[in-house]
Amino acid sequence: MSLRTALSKPWPRLLAVLAVFAAILGTTVTTQVVTATKAHADGCYTWNRTLSEGTSGEDVRQLQIRVAGYPGYGAHLAKDGIFGPATKAAVTRFQQAYGIAANGIASDATFTKIYALQDNDCTPIHFTYAELDDGCGGSGYDGGPLSEAATRANALQTMWQLEAMRHALGDQPITVSSGFRSYPCNEAVGGASDSQHLYGRSADLVGVHSFCTLAKQARNHGFGGILGPGFPGHNDHTHLDIRTNNYWSAPSCGI
Repeated sequence: MSLRTALSKPWPRLLAVLAVFAAILGTTVTTQVVTATKAHADGCYTWNRTLSEGTSGEDVRQLQIRVAGYPGYGAHLAKDGIFGPATKAAVTRFQQAYGIAANGIASDATFTKIYALQDNDCTPIHFTYAELDDGCGGSGYDGGPLSEAATRANALQTMWQLEAMRHALGDQPITVSSGFRSYPCNEAVGGASDSQHLYGRSADLVGVHSFCTLAKQARNHGFGGILGPGFPGHNDHTHLDIRTNNYWSAPSCGI
């Protein structure tokens, strides 16, 4: 059919014109289907906004728990839900540690790494509540001076700081030989009457690293209490705790 004949009828005319122009221009009409990206849902906690200096809220506090092991040498990060300069610095160090663009802003890339590092009960993947449990056999987090919930919260922060330290030491295993102790347990092992173990804030460590290596590295990860070789009763382990006033003593390690 000639183009002139095709143009003699309205609808065939339109179709013919379109066909001619398509042939001339070599145009292919395609349909693009856009699929929406499903939001991440984490079994423990999901962040729903970007966090940066000046923001505040429970989501900031949850972030602070995860980056508490990156406060800088001898420093401690408050878990107050306020994203200030110290939190920005800790987020930046976390990002640097895991090869994320280090801008101190917690957005998708940072949260994705945190999701990969935590289990559904919010513990970091290399430590568990059971491991930080009662040093006399494991019977839960009651029997100390704090409520069970408060003691578990302290243990959780301790674990996240240990996770940061483990990563800094090449992701080699760190073993907790004693964590939370109830009053009877603490008395049975001869612990100090005001031991940080009673509060769920402590971990005695052994593992593939030397005790001095553990003690020295801990200074970078927010541990206020560091007791190791040369301190009475600590030649066979390194004691760490998350008190916020620094008390470090490992004379055989130069600390």
